Amino acid sequence: MSAPTAPEVTVRQCRVTLVRQGGWSWGPDPEGLVRQLLARLPDLLAAEYAAELAGAGPDVEIAAPVTLVVRAATMTAVRASPVVVTDTPAPSPAAPEPAAAPAAFEEPVTGESPPEPQTIAGFFAELAERGELEPMLALLPETARRHYVQAALDHLRADPGALPPAVADRLRAALPAPDAPGPPVNSATESTVDIPAARPGTAVETASALPFLLTGPLARIGYLDAIGPVLAEDAPLFAAALAYKVLGPVARGWRRTDADRGTAAAFAGLADVPDDDLTAFARRSRPALGVLDGVLALSLCRGHDPGVPLLLAGAAGGLLLADAQGLFPIAWSGSLADLLPHWEACGRPPVLVCDSPLPRRCLADLVAAGVPLITDVRPVRGDPLARLPWRTPLWTAGAVDLRLAADFPAHSARLAGFVRALVLERRAVPLAAAPDLERSVTLAASLSLGLIAWQLWHDRETPEPVLALSRFGDLDASVRFEAHAVRVRIPLGRRHADLLRAGLLADVPRVPWLGGRTLTFSGG
Repeated sequence: MSAPTAPEVTVRQCRVTLVRQGGWSWGPDPEGLVRQLLARLPDLLAAEYAAELAGAGPDVEIAAPVTLVVRAATMTAVRASPVVVTDTPAPSPAAPEPAAAPAAFEEPVTGESPPEPQTIAGFFAELAERGELEPMLALLPETARRHYVQAALDHLRADPGALPPAVADRLRAALPAPDAPGPPVNSATESTVDIPAARPGTAVETASALPFLLTGPLARIGYLDAIGPVLAEDAPLFAAALAYKVLGPVARGWRRTDADRGTAAAFAGLADVPDDDLTAFARRSRPALGVLDGVLALSLCRGHDPGVPLLLAGAAGGLLLADAQGLFPIAWSGSLADLLPHWEACGRPPVLVCDSPLPRRCLADLVAAGVPLITDVRPVRGDPLARLPWRTPLWTAGAVDLRLAADFPAHSARLAGFVRALVLERRAVPLAAAPDLERSVTLAASLSLGLIAWQLWHDRETPEPVLALSRFGDLDASVRFEAHAVRVRIPLGRRHADLLRAGLLADVPRVPWLGGRTLTFSGG
C-alpha cells in the first residue's frame, strides 16, 4: 500500500506589492525587502489554506482573487489569483539553513562587481515611479531644473528606452522656456581632477566614525541614489566636504588637523583631499547641488506635520529654514523667494522667525506671502505686525496659535546652538568663494545627524543634530578598504551598543563615492 501523498498548493499567477506607510525611504536595500517577502510567501500560503490542506479530499480550485496582508516594518499586500490545490506528492521539508556568520573585519568580500552608475534619466524615472517627480522638480532652482531635465532628454535621444514616454513628456513640460544656456553638469571652464584612491588592502585609523555613520540615514531617504547621477566622478570630493562638516572646527578660519584630513580622505575613499581640488569642486558643483538639496527637502516636506512650526533664521549671509520638531534643516538660501515653495510643500505651517541677521524687508515679505508667523525681531516702521501681550517682546502676523509663544525661547535657543556648531564653527570648504557647497553639505550632514539623534533619544529628550555631533564626534574607528567593501570597525562599548540596537550600523550598499562598494560596520 502506497503512503498517502502530501497536499500541495500550485499558484498560477502571483502579484506581490510592497506598500510603505510612513517614513521617507525604502531603506538601504529595497531589493532585500522583496527577497524577504518572497521567501515568506510559501509559509503565508500554507497558513491561509491550512483547512483545505488538512486531510484527504478532492482537488479544489479557487478562481477568485485572494489577498493576504502581512504587517511588518512596512505593510505588505500579497495578491494571488487564481489558485489551485491539488493532491500531489510534496518533497520532505528541508532542514533550515544556518544563519551566515558575520564576516570578520579582515575577511575579504567576494561578490559581483559594483553595478553600473545610474544615469540622470534613470533617476528621474525612479522619481516618477514613486510619484515624486513633479514635487521634486518644483523644489529645484530653475538653473538646476533646466540643466538636468535637458540632460535627461539628451540621454533619451541617445537611448530611446531610457525613459517611459509618459515620463519624457512630463519632463518636457517641466523644461523652462529657453532664454540663456545653463551651466554644464560638472564644469564650465575646468575639468575634474584625478586624485589617487585608497587601494584595496589599505587600513586606516580614523579620528572619528561620525562621517561614516551619516551614510546610512542618507541612504534611507534616497540621497545616495541622487549623488551618482549628478556628481559622477566628483562624488568623492563631495564626500570629503560632507565629512569635514562633522569633524573638528577649523583654526584661523581654514586650517585643519592632520587627523581630520586623514578621516575625511578615508571617508571619501581617497588617499588625500587637496584643498585646491576641493575649492575647485565648489566652483563647478552648483547645478548638481540643487538636485541633492531637492531630495533632502522633498523627504522633509512630505514628512512634515502642518501643525508643527518651522523655524527661520539668518545664517552666514542666507536664510535657514528648519523643522522645529527634531531641528531638521529643510533649506538654506540667500533669497526668501527660494524658501517659500518649501513652506508651501510643508503644508503652509506657522513660522517662528528668530532674532538673527535677516535681509531687509524680510518680515514684510513673509507677511505679503501669507506666512503666519511669530517673531522676536523688532519690526521696523511699515512692517505689518502686531505686538503680542506676552512677558517678552514678541510680534505676530496672520492666524497663529498663541501657545507657540511659550515654546519660542526654547526653539530659538536650539536653533542658535545649531547655527553656532554647524554653520559658524565647522566649515567644509572655507576657501570657497560661493556658499553653495557649504550650504548643501550642511543640510545633508545636519539631516543625518538629526535622524541619528531622533532614533536614539527621541523618547527621553529633545533630539537635535548637535546632540549626535557632540556625543559621537570623538568615537574613533578603524577602516579597511577591500575590493567590494569598505569595512569600518568601531570600539565596543555603550555607544556601539546604542548604535547597534537602533539599526544605525546596518550595511550600506552601493555607496557612490566608494565606487559602488558596500560600507559595513562591526565592533571590536
